[in-house]
Amino acid sequence: MPTNITKPNKHLKSRHVVMVVYPNCHILDVVGPIEVLTGSGLFMPQQKVPYQITVVSNNAGMVPTTCGIALAADKSFASARRSRQPIDTLIVAGGHGTTAVLNNQALLDYVQWASLKANRVVSICTGAMILAELGLLDNRRATTHWFWCPILAKRYPNVQVDPDAIFVRDGHIWTSAGVTAGMDLSLALIEEDLGHDIALKIARYNVMYMIRPGGQTQFSTQLLAQQHADGPLADTLAYINSHPRENLNVTAMAAHACMSERSFARKFKEATHMTPAHYVELIRLDLARVELEQTHHGIEQVAINTGFASAEVMRRAFQRHLGISASDYRERFQSTHLNLQSGSNSRKPNKHPP
Repeated sequence: MPTNITKPNKHLKSRHVVMVVYPNCHILDVVGPIEVLTGSGLFMPQQKVPYQITVVSNNAGMVPTTCGIALAADKSFASARRSRQPIDTLIVAGGHGTTAVLNNQALLDYVQWASLKANRVVSICTGAMILAELGLLDNRRATTHWFWCPILAKRYPNVQVDPDAIFVRDGHIWTSAGVTAGMDLSLALIEEDLGHDIALKIARYNVMYMIRPGGQTQFSTQLLAQQHADGPLADTLAYINSHPRENLNVTAMAAHACMSERSFARKFKEATHMTPAHYVELIRLDLARVELEQTHHGIEQVAINTGFASAEVMRRAFQRHLGISASDYRERFQSTHLNLQSGSNSRKPNKHPP
């Protein structure tokens, strides 16, 4: 059980949180944020529950999720609209069923109505698509799961999509990246509501980072760009992936694609939504991450093997894209099997979570 319980605040009011679910939502998009929010009550046992959760859907009762486990909705949208209880935070879950419910008028009408009542509006993962469909993200910064960021940007051009953010706050609207990022966002909500000390205790109790190092880039692969390229450009992308140590400046890449430099740079950005230099750096970064995770090669050797000009250039790339040094990345993510082989104890369980 937690220790050093914070002294209760007699004036703290329980905040009403409404979680919107639908068939084939992602169960972690729902229970992750709820666990973090309600877990704050462990540290304030003598006062009201900090967050009161109501789960709503088309109908009250069981709602299937992508993993096969059903969730119980407390109320239907119609019943929830008749409630006079104020809404502090409206949360819209994400999941594989998101695109289908973009045609669910009952859900859209409820979210539109509740968004006008709520102090905060939150989306988890692809729940951002629902907010965007209603125009709630127009001219705002927002994020979603890295795979869906280009889809969100293309379908809703008025949304300022940040593909690397773990979560984004723009005014009273908060959006998060995929799955566990909803827990990071919930921790930030708690910090705003209950203070840094409580949020830190919850982070420790749930074995979470208070502020997660790096952004979504560390979890996605830039090879996704290949899906949007064809012909000579696709061949050049494949060449980049298999020859990271080659001279991959624009002149060399344009020559490989049999294009002028200007035409190559323009078509490359149209297809991948990034410059050639940016793409090359990300490919090298992905390869370096794998080598740091799976080998004992020194940092300088890893830089050489993956095409970076030096360990310093690689270090700057790690800091720029992941917010962490190459050596720190290795310490956190290197294979447990490799650590056991080398006799390292760096992966032994920590009795005191961070």
